[in-house]
Amino acid sequence: MNTHTSTFSSAPTSHLRSAALGLMVGLVSVSALAQGVYRIVGPDGRVSYSDQPPPATNARPATGAAGAAGGGANASLPFELRQVSNRYPVTLYTSSECAPCNSGRNLLNARGIPYAEKTISTNEDAEALKRLSGQASLPFLTIGSQQIKGYSDSEWTQFLDAAGYPKQSALPSAYRRAAPTALVAVQAPVAAPGPATAQSQPAEAPAAPSVTPPVTNPAGIRF
Repeated sequence: MNTHTSTFSSAPTSHLRSAALGLMVGLVSVSALAQGVYRIVGPDGRVSYSDQPPPATNARPATGAAGAAGGGANASLPFELRQVSNRYPVTLYTSSECAPCNSGRNLLNARGIPYAEKTISTNEDAEALKRLSGQASLPFLTIGSQQIKGYSDSEWTQFLDAAGYPKQSALPSAYRRAAPTALVAVQAPVAAPGPATAQSQPAEAPAAPSVTPPVTNPAGIRF
């Protein structure tokens, strides 16, 4: 079985472990790897990574398999394909200048597999990929919680078959796949609380014009 990989960094590529159809029995319906990874910059400038958005923000992780293959896009899928896609969402991790990534993408497209694509193009993406897969080789495919490192048409086909995906495309003609998104969703630095600046201070009301009190108003009261 020939396996093809492409390495994002200079780290040596680990050899691909052999896969068997029986491993698909342990697939979990929801995979944490399909979610976006947040890069959070704190008030002190320290960088951290999380699959949860920082507090007090409405930001969401980049759409993963559950979003691209589910939600609105999933609603247009045939019932059986929608069921499989919800149970075992597929996410493909790729980078530019990666020939095996193109081969894997072509296989998924030809078979009509609904999937989300995460791109690895920055050092932060590469670090997140290592945290997810344990290495920096690409392509990296997840089907539910099952990880497949490197490209092998026979191995990918076996796992897709075992998950229950149709052998031929059943996608409707109106189906549109979501555009690839970066693995790490960069968040703006969290502003540290500090003293109010001059700009944040409310503008002072213009001084009231001077009024000369009439002779009958010796106290100088203004009306």
